[in-house]
Amino acid sequence: TITPRIGDILQKLAPFLKMYGEYVKNFDNAMELVKTWTERSPQFKFIIQDIQKEKVCGNLTLQHHMLEPVQRIPRYEMLLKDYLRKLPQDSLDWKDAEKSLEIISTAASHSNSAIRKMENLKKLLEIYEMLGEEEDIVNPSNELIKEGQILKLAARNTSAQERYLFL
Repeated sequence: TITPRIGDILQKLAPFLKMYGEYVKNFDNAMELVKTWTERSPQFKFIIQDIQKEKVCGNLTLQHHMLEPVQRIPRYEMLLKDYLRKLPQDSLDWKDAEKSLEIISTAASHSNSAIRKMENLKKLLEIYEMLGEEEDIVNPSNELIKEGQILKLAARNTSAQERYLFL
């Protein structure tokens, strides 16, 4: 008899999913480049539009296709969780499917971590530009904790001055 299994196959392929983290890290930059070149170059814009008209593209934009890999790992994770919920615990595939889920969940957290790091660096860059590009704060080890209006109380008198604080 043949016992269909997917856990053992996914377990072998799952470590390669960590590569998606690299894709996710560069995703915002890639989207920005497509936008910039679409605005700057009519030739680029027409080529992209022609490609998007192809039947194989399914009437979807380039940006939509670029988003697919970002969503793939969370989809695998959800499908595997669902598969494990429906799989009898005494199934021959149970242990392999569980191990696959563990590896894929790690890859998903790497992707989410990469997204958060990119968002953090983007925000630091915005602050750096707001501050007149004098203090170089754009560094992966720096993290924006909080920002907002504060009142600075003067030591000599009781006057309060409004300030905007980046912590």
